[in-house]
Amino acid sequence: MIAIGGSIGTGLFVASGATIAQAGPGGALVAYLLIGAMVYFMMTSLGELAAYMPVAGSFSTYGSLYVDEGFGFALGWNYWYNWAVTIAVELAAAQLVMQYWFPEVPGIWWSALFLGLMFLLNAISVRGFGEAEYLFALIKVVTVVAFIILGLLMIFGILRGGLSDAAPPGLTNLTIGDAPFVGGLPAMIGIMMIAGFSFQGTELIGVAAGESANPARNIPRAVRQVFWRILLFYVLAILIIGILIPYNDTSLLSKNVGDADAHAISISPFTLVFRHAGLAMAAAVMNAVILTAVLSAGNAGMYASTRMLYNLATEGRAPRIFARLTRRGVPLVALLATAAVGGLCFLTSLFPSKAVYLWLLNLSGMTGFIAWLGIAVSHYRFRRGLMAQGIDLKRLPYRSRFFPYGPIFAFVLCMVVTLGQNYESILDGSASWLDIVGTYIGIPLFLIIWLGYRIVRKTRFVSVHEMKFPGLK
Repeated sequence: MIAIGGSIGTGLFVASGATIAQAGPGGALVAYLLIGAMVYFMMTSLGELAAYMPVAGSFSTYGSLYVDEGFGFALGWNYWYNWAVTIAVELAAAQLVMQYWFPEVPGIWWSALFLGLMFLLNAISVRGFGEAEYLFALIKVVTVVAFIILGLLMIFGILRGGLSDAAPPGLTNLTIGDAPFVGGLPAMIGIMMIAGFSFQGTELIGVAAGESANPARNIPRAVRQVFWRILLFYVLAILIIGILIPYNDTSLLSKNVGDADAHAISISPFTLVFRHAGLAMAAAVMNAVILTAVLSAGNAGMYASTRMLYNLATEGRAPRIFARLTRRGVPLVALLATAAVGGLCFLTSLFPSKAVYLWLLNLSGMTGFIAWLGIAVSHYRFRRGLMAQGIDLKRLPYRSRFFPYGPIFAFVLCMVVTLGQNYESILDGSASWLDIVGTYIGIPLFLIIWLGYRIVRKTRFVSVHEMKFPGLK
């Protein structure tokens, strides 16, 4: 439920509108399917590692043990930064959602209120966080299922709301204008970052494994169940939105943030579907659910990034002060540092809320793809070590059936997406420096941290014959 809660957030409820506006319904659907397939292979790789070695540091620890100590160090800091920025993304989205009810209230007040609420939920206890996140995730799952059912009823004309005389939309929106594929391959590659951001959170299974009651049993179950549910939610939701709302609807959130009215209900295609059907109350309720989803995803992000920073400190890779625990077992100092990065959402006091949201979205998306790259590389090296030392794979609690093709596919697609962002606008000179920095800053930061650690500590790649596999020998 934590993985589902972390994954179903603004990526689906808010940013899905941007993907359809930029690449059309067909382009968005293909992008989500490709990223979904890649995430599934990545999840089976992580599941194998986490079921064998459930630790709070997750892929940071795996990267250190099976690739290079500096690689794991950089992965840990990258992941902390990734989820800490994601908190800011969710808080910026919360400002957009709250404008529906309170258009005159400055957005930063809402961000401050919700940041404080997330902090308190994480500061109470691990159990308190888990119970709150379970409830949040349940609300989102019920909402998505209801949306899919109601959307299908609208498509077939069974439910028409206030537009009782309107004909069912049929499939006309899938071929209107340049649809279904708008902007060709460049647009599709461009929205894969947003699609990837939508799926980010599935890897929380690895982070939560360290505090799971029975990881050898629960991790494989989570890998099998969570992915298919999330993929089903996303693919069906994108298909329904693409059928019911034309991609050129001016209300959809797009990169041209100035084109949309800041006070319109344009921040969510979910809300738009109900508004187009004339269900005013349903739109208000949907907006409330979106707010719950935003807070839930931010809450899960605060948990994940705090645990990663705590683990780095316990392994001597971050200041020891971040390893301090309260009597309830909460790493409070690490939590305070994470909340401070979440304060990036206050940039909305200087720039338009939608511009800040999309900028932070790309910033977080890139670092998330780097984390997935790290998982794929770590799993590939892990298996190579097992085979080199003649260890029977049947002794693993869970085995990925797709080795070596799964991690290789995940690695290649991640590279294409990370390096292909905004390449067309960069080549023709239309991209601003702010856009380029916001998109790519995660890559040089990761390389600088990795190479800097290697130079200072004089580390090297771990030989497959030197890898250690406690409990398997």
